[in-house]
Amino acid sequence: MTQYTSLDAFLAARPAAFLAGPSAMIFAEDEVEIASTLRHHLATGFACVVLFAHPSFALDRALAKQVIRVDYDMAAGATLRDAVNAAARIAPGAWLYYCYNAEYLFFPFCESRSVGEMLAFHTEERRDAMLTYVVDLYAGDLSQAPNAVSLDDCQLDKSGYYALARPDPANHNHPRERQLDFFGGLRWRYEEHVPLDRRRIDRISLFRAQPGVELLRDFTFSQAEYNTYACPWHNNLTAAVCSFRVAKALRRNPGSSHDITSFRWHNSAPFDWSSRQLMDLGLMEPGQWF
Repeated sequence: MTQYTSLDAFLAARPAAFLAGPSAMIFAEDEVEIASTLRHHLATGFACVVLFAHPSFALDRALAKQVIRVDYDMAAGATLRDAVNAAARIAPGAWLYYCYNAEYLFFPFCESRSVGEMLAFHTEERRDAMLTYVVDLYAGDLSQAPNAVSLDDCQLDKSGYYALARPDPANHNHPRERQLDFFGGLRWRYEEHVPLDRRRIDRISLFRAQPGVELLRDFTFSQAEYNTYACPWHNNLTAAVCSFRVAKALRRNPGSSHDITSFRWHNSAPFDWSSRQLMDLGLMEPGQWF
């Protein structure tokens, strides 16, 4: 097992596999579904998977041999943004991905094609970043899964998604070119429990590291073109990050936990863990990749 006792130690070591990419960075906020998150992204074809987690979080020994582990205490204030930006600085040109535990990346045809193949095509289209929609997952029966996490009885919303123009404060709030703010899922249905600045479901989860380009607090980047959903000429690939994170938070937080006895509604549907279902629902775009 390769384990580093701090982010600084990881950066100083400059692991060759991470520098080459594509690499996945998984940030564990708690111990929920860490193993399944790692297995999913290993199976997706990332050349390097790095787990940022508190040293007390347990991990199966066989799985630990397949990943790089970095001691990182998010409960003590360590942030995903700081680690992603620091890691990107040592790997210019590499494709990087980030997510939290109990989040799972899906992209068009991921059952038969690797993330490396997908990113090679995206690169050929002169794209350096990819828009992902964070699709909320939740357990169908909260009496059986009080923390709202169940891989076997998993639901998602099949409708209720929408987009608004993204205003540019530097240009009299005119809409930004090829940028939209996306909404839906549990953040939309339970918006009274979600701060205004956390209601968007779009995230630039896949990006090519470049000097001077940094991840911002709202999951966009300092380079405007990174935040676009497509190039000027045609539609591009997009992907989805299927996530239990919001469901977990709504069940954990005192202000919302007693108000929610079930996340299911008339537009809930069982999630079949396939890219086809997500494409059929319009939650990701194959672009020109067939």
